[in-house]
Amino acid sequence: MLRFAPSPTGDMHIGNLRVALFNFIMSKKLNEELLIRIEDTDKERNIEGKDKEILEILNLFSIDYARVVYQSGNLKYHQKLAMQLMSQKKAFACFCSDEKLEELREDAKKEGKPFRYDGFCASLSDQAVLEVNAPFTVRIKKPDENIKFTDLLKGDFDYSPFDVDSFIILRHDKTPTYNYACAVDDMLYDISMIIRGEDHVSNTPKQIHIRNSLGYDKEIKHVHLPIILNAATGKKMSKRDNESSVKWLIEQGFLPVAIANYLVLLGNKTPSEIFTLEEAIEWFEISNISTSSAKFDIDKLRFINRKHLSMLDDLRLSKLLGFADEQIGKLGKLFLEEASTLKEIKEKLDLIFTKKQSCEGFEEETNKIMECLKNAPFIEDFEELKKYITEQTSLKGKNLFKPLRYVLTGRENGPNLSDIYPFIKNYLGEIVK
Repeated sequence: MLRFAPSPTGDMHIGNLRVALFNFIMSKKLNEELLIRIEDTDKERNIEGKDKEILEILNLFSIDYARVVYQSGNLKYHQKLAMQLMSQKKAFACFCSDEKLEELREDAKKEGKPFRYDGFCASLSDQAVLEVNAPFTVRIKKPDENIKFTDLLKGDFDYSPFDVDSFIILRHDKTPTYNYACAVDDMLYDISMIIRGEDHVSNTPKQIHIRNSLGYDKEIKHVHLPIILNAATGKKMSKRDNESSVKWLIEQGFLPVAIANYLVLLGNKTPSEIFTLEEAIEWFEISNISTSSAKFDIDKLRFINRKHLSMLDDLRLSKLLGFADEQIGKLGKLFLEEASTLKEIKEKLDLIFTKKQSCEGFEEETNKIMECLKNAPFIEDFEELKKYITEQTSLKGKNLFKPLRYVLTGRENGPNLSDIYPFIKNYLGEIVK
């Protein structure tokens, strides 16, 4: 089984989605189930409703999964296994106060060394522990030997006991810390491969150490994906970058199929540039992903989105634009020379159907054309329409074409009116209302 394990602490960002997509693809290729595990044990940071939003986004991207579990639901297992570790002297109660630990951190900082727990409570006797009437955390003892693992992308890693340290596995309130909950849950659900961001590399030896201490010897394969950089700044994408939010991208009118296409394409060797998720499953190889950081370029995403918009069924596109007429879908595609998202196309359609005021400098001509069209019979052909307006108003040249374009499109430029008219002729009464 593979797992995607988001935290309900904020909007899903493109790095999360990329991890979800790769887990989904690999679950299909390996013919294994995909588990969605909501990591909700950090109660103070959880945002109500974000779990449902995450699942809605996964559904929007057609990422199907076997089941959804909440990490908090495994609390009894986290606590029971911590007690097992304590009884086996592989973990211990730590009574060090936050103030004391902060003092140790400051001392390490002054000496230019990384902070590590000094092991004071690890040597307390059982009798001493019983006599202490104070809240405590539970720490796992640091390993006796180096922790080694192989990343399918990045190769071999080797961490010393000093690197791993004696870290906290249960907080004062006896809820699990991130690494402990992850390690136990991956064991409970028999996870075979973990695909996540490279910012988790330093967590991996700690999680392996926890499972080793619990006697779990199944090898889990690891893939740590390179981070995504903002192409414009060269820095890691952050929550301050609008385009890092999947929700924002959808609101801007980017298609899920295009976003998925781009995220799978990023830093990857692919047989083609434009593809669907179903097609990617056929040829995807995790080893083809670059070990270098990928750069997210919003203009490249726009290009890919435009391609997918052009490939959409006309009726489907019209429905996404708020209509149910394939002629509107065809009209929408006319604007792809200058628009690259649903939102941008919708803005141009809105101008067509919004009540017009007057074309500046051609106020009288605009009024004549409006009145003419309100009383006009249905006219099939644009050339016939021009002829009819000219006969009724005597307008010619720019006195005809400039205000006519404004009346029909709400704009002074854009695709040829002869190209637009076939798709709006049935709506002429609504357009000139």
